[in-house]
Amino acid sequence: MLIDTHCHLDAAEFNVDRDEVVASALNHGVTGIVIPAVARCYFDDVIALCQRYQNCVYALGVHPMYVERSSLDDIDTLRAYVQNHNPIAIGEIGLDYFLTNPKEHPENIKQQTHFFVEQLKIAQQFDLPVILHVRHAVDDILKQLRKYKVKGGIAHAFNGSLQQAEQFIALGFKLGFGGAMTYTRALRIRAMAAQLPLEAIVLETDAPDIPPEWLGSAGRNSPVELPKIAQVLADLRQLNVSQVLDITSANAIKIMPKLADLYTPINALH
Repeated sequence: MLIDTHCHLDAAEFNVDRDEVVASALNHGVTGIVIPAVARCYFDDVIALCQRYQNCVYALGVHPMYVERSSLDDIDTLRAYVQNHNPIAIGEIGLDYFLTNPKEHPENIKQQTHFFVEQLKIAQQFDLPVILHVRHAVDDILKQLRKYKVKGGIAHAFNGSLQQAEQFIALGFKLGFGGAMTYTRALRIRAMAAQLPLEAIVLETDAPDIPPEWLGSAGRNSPVELPKIAQVLADLRQLNVSQVLDITSANAIKIMPKLADLYTPINALH
């Protein structure tokens, strides 16, 4: 059992061979793929993909990098979609201070924060976990999570400090580790992957982004890489990879209980 807790399977990079990617991932033991939407215009796409591929589930949300091209009405639309559909989580949501410097673009940060808070409120309303984008904004995200308490979730592509990791864990969150962990120069990420409680870690690819070291920076990432990513985590922790698969998958199901519905005999395609 192996779950990719963050994969943008709806991305255009998969348009030419999406069926083959999903089938290959399943053949390599990836039994679950979580597809988070990043904007209102993709809600229907991710829902359709999860109807097509039985080992996929979706989350719905507005990504902080998409707020400028989004409408405030999209919050109401998200609420209606959550009420009428069955997302596994609210996501991908959060804050991003990497591309947008808060001092230089205060209005964008204000907009990001508004969308983040309103989506946390939706997660509260429907008792759903959240999938968080936390790039260079960990402390402000933790501040909002303490104010708007949700059912936990995943801090995707975690790259904060050990102290920040412990704060997420205390709030009921799991931490997502993927391709960045595979780079030998990523000393801090690899140290956290080795030292944090394994019960706090879930695995992800963020495909087609954040390719692992063996693909190179220009390579297209995909869920097929997840078993090798899992092996890297096992090596860092000096564990048998089967232990890593079992525990990280159990972690994903614990934080997103609807994943349990996947674990019946399935085929990749209807």
